[in-house]
Amino acid sequence: MVDEFQERIMEETHSCRYSIHRGSTKMYHDLREVYWWSGMKKGIAEFVVKCPNCQQVKVEHQMPSTLAQNIELPEWKWEMINMDFITGLPRSRMQHDSI
Repeated sequence: MVDEFQERIMEETHSCRYSIHRGSTKMYHDLREVYWWSGMKKGIAEFVVKCPNCQQVKVEHQMPSTLAQNIELPEWKWEMINMDFITGLPRSRMQHDSI
């Protein structure tokens, strides 16, 4: 019963519309202002590890930012065509993984 209550507290805190999947440390600091239970920090860390959004926003999963490059403007229409491709995305229902 107590474990279910703790899980419910973590779910509601983590799923709040103002929550931005900020990680276990921040979630722990926010929750300990109102709640406390034995093994709280470990329980929150285990809960956050299961969240796919939290795992995707980690720094190691982000591409380093680069400076924007200037594109020369052509004098005539269709003189130069530039295309950008985004690859390696999760597969869609049609099995596409690029834009």
